[in-house]
Amino acid sequence: MASSDNSTTVEGDGARLEADFAYDPRQQALRVRYRLHNTGDAALAVFDRGNRHAVLTGRQQPGAVSDPVFREDGADVTLSHIALPLPSPSPTVPPTPLAVRLPAGAELEGEFTFAPPTAEPARRMRWCLGVADFEESEFTAPEDVGGVEVWQASFAHVERQQLLCTPWFDVAAGTFEAER
Repeated sequence: MASSDNSTTVEGDGARLEADFAYDPRQQALRVRYRLHNTGDAALAVFDRGNRHAVLTGRQQPGAVSDPVFREDGADVTLSHIALPLPSPSPTVPPTPLAVRLPAGAELEGEFTFAPPTAEPARRMRWCLGVADFEESEFTAPEDVGGVEVWQASFAHVERQQLLCTPWFDVAAGTFEAER
């Protein structure tokens, strides 16, 4: 993992994630711009497109990068674009994870801005992106939206996804913290 000021690179198994962070203190919002490189020999599923239920209800545009889920731990906030488990009890219309199919050797660019609805401003933030091997038999209903191939994934990917997480970003300093 390499970081400098507001840019970082995270290496994973068959994937390299480059991310740039910018924090707006007035809006308490983090803007993340990213590029994911598929460095492996097979296609990857990238779980940055939210879930089918959000698209069907109009809370999310088809094919667009979704708002991340977030978790607070004191003044630290983790944002995530990952395949989430099926809620229990299972809803009538399940929030089926959506994923982009990223061919071997290809790149995917995206960005989002998110202000976590927390009581206090975050001191540190990080972002995690879920990716998994793309086995076509485990994905359904491909849809080409604006040149991006989006598929519905099974909930089994929750256990099999690889998380590419940035180091902590110090909001006040506007820089990534050094790895310890």
